[in-house]
Amino acid sequence: MDLSGSTALITGASRGLGLEIARLFASRGARLVIAARGSEALGAAERELSDVADVLAIPTDVSDLQQAQRLVEGAMERFGRIDVLVNNASSLGPSPMHPLEDYPADELAGVFNTNVVAPLRLAQLVLPPMRERGAGVIVNVSSDAGVNAYPGWGGYGATKAALEHLSRTLAAELEGSGVRVYVVDPGDMNTQMHAEAEPGVDLSHLPGPQISAPAVLWLVERETRPFARIEAQSLALVVA
Repeated sequence: MDLSGSTALITGASRGLGLEIARLFASRGARLVIAARGSEALGAAERELSDVADVLAIPTDVSDLQQAQRLVEGAMERFGRIDVLVNNASSLGPSPMHPLEDYPADELAGVFNTNVVAPLRLAQLVLPPMRERGAGVIVNVSSDAGVNAYPGWGGYGATKAALEHLSRTLAAELEGSGVRVYVVDPGDMNTQMHAEAEPGVDLSHLPGPQISAPAVLWLVERETRPFARIEAQSLALVVA
């Protein structure tokens, strides 16, 4: 896909991986709709990105289905189309995270709502016009915790495993429509979110999100298979 003149909706775009993805898309000439819960950080991201792109920032809690609908409606009203959806927003749940044996059920339900239900709802909202055009890309950001069993990461990992299976199934259902669905595992990164997951742990040895973000750009611009699961940091070694 040629991103020049396209419209990308990126959630969790006020910091970390989401902001790095937005920067890359902006550099390719994409129009951006960026969303995050924190309006102050989102405003700062909007001001930065507006120097190189047409940007619409909408403070949104994606777990609130009405806010998610308003997000997509706002994007369509401003730009008339959404070519790429990047479901990057995620919730870790309690910090520090609980082992599964004493994980509060209501908190786990909230993490599933943000990490699984919300991405599907956004996909449902953007899919009709994508199907009509016969083109579009949905990227769901996952985690290696979704495929590996890390003590303490079970709640978050279970949501990412569910998101990955949801993505595979959605891709199978969309086969032949021209809409592609991808899962990107960014790998361990030195981010605020990771720091919140493991308070007090030194993360300085981990790469920043700028190492993983190019994988999303590569998928959208070059990949043609209807479904793929990409480990971002492994891909970075190939395309660097």
